[in-house]
Amino acid sequence: MTRSAMTPHTDAFWMPFTPNRQFKAAPRLVASAEGIAYRTPAGREVLDGTSGLWCVGAGHRHPRIAQAMKRQIDTLDFASSFQVGHAGAFELAERIAALAPPGLDRVFLTNSGSEAVDTALKIALAHARACGQGQRSLFIGRERGFHGVGFGGISVGGMTHNRRAFGGAMLRVDHLGSTWDAATQAFVRGQPTTGAEKADELERLIALHDASNIAAVVVEPVAGSTGVLVPPQGYLQRLRDLCDRHHLLLIFDEVITGFGRLGAMFAAQALGVVPDMIVFAKTVSNGAAPLGGVIVRREIHDALMQGPAHLSELMHGYTCSGHPLACAAALAMLDVLDEEQLPQRVAAMAPRFEAIVHGLADAPGVVSVRNIGLAAGIELAPDAAGAGRRGARAQAAAFDRGVLTRAPGDTLILAPPFVATAGDIQRMADALRQAIEDTSSPAP
Repeated sequence: MTRSAMTPHTDAFWMPFTPNRQFKAAPRLVASAEGIAYRTPAGREVLDGTSGLWCVGAGHRHPRIAQAMKRQIDTLDFASSFQVGHAGAFELAERIAALAPPGLDRVFLTNSGSEAVDTALKIALAHARACGQGQRSLFIGRERGFHGVGFGGISVGGMTHNRRAFGGAMLRVDHLGSTWDAATQAFVRGQPTTGAEKADELERLIALHDASNIAAVVVEPVAGSTGVLVPPQGYLQRLRDLCDRHHLLLIFDEVITGFGRLGAMFAAQALGVVPDMIVFAKTVSNGAAPLGGVIVRREIHDALMQGPAHLSELMHGYTCSGHPLACAAALAMLDVLDEEQLPQRVAAMAPRFEAIVHGLADAPGVVSVRNIGLAAGIELAPDAAGAGRRGARAQAAAFDRGVLTRAPGDTLILAPPFVATAGDIQRMADALRQAIEDTSSPAP
């Protein structure tokens, strides 16, 4: 192992969503990965309890995906999608459309979830204008929602830390309240049976702003990045009904839930609610290459297919939209999801996963455990010194104990790869318990 691999210089890289000064004082590095685990430069195993930030459902370095990408780079390394094309992008869009709920069969490809969210918002605005309703420029998001880091995404998102420094450049937005209710949902398994009425707040916002001014309602079916907030039974159905009643577009941000996390290809299918657009990224390529996109109801797409035929119908896109390597990775991942029946495996594993994560309810300071599919949030009581401090210490302790987790605030995330066994998940939970116990005393 070379010195640079063991102890690289860390000054130049400005790390995203990371306390850089703290990290660089004691770097936590990984050097390789395979299956459900990373290895540090020293060779220590660290179980991947976050699927590589919700991406790696099929496990790291899946041979089928690696082989597809190697073949692709030896054939076509890059081609723009601006007025030229390659077969992989068209095949991928067709296959994604075939997997989506009926009626959603037009696919715009991007390179990330953030780009995909902003794309969906722009499509909603362009659709309104194409329909002669250009005054529809206001979006309804939700508190504690995360929709990436573009200016559109942080506008409709409801995680205030993400936009505090950028507040002068927001879209016109309002926000529904969060679905979370600590008094009734703290240790509920799966979807809460109460709380569907929280969706009725949309009626108040519609009355306040007038439906004719609203471009779309944007929510995550499951709010993942804020700590796995699970929608109450009937909540999403009420949102759909209200959007239908007032002729509003409904956009599901499935960057986290898409492609198997809830035991179906999309949360829309797992939870029985069909939106007008689905935003996806992450698992679609198993994290092997940056890729995202928006699946759009055909009527929305067709409303924009007008004007002079030689002009672009939507003045929007990215240099690397439909990148050949990303498409190759995603096509291989779709094969893996199908042939290895990974969504079905998630559905079968979910009850065992639920039992394991709720076994942490008696760990010191745990105030809530929330779960759905292969996603869970284990929330800790905050230190008296301030919210988020204990979560950060527990995240660091978990890495030392051999599992990678993530801690939005004081919630530890557990979202293992779809290929994890019950034994693997139990090992992850045991390491989390040790980390929670390690940090049960307040920081000095």
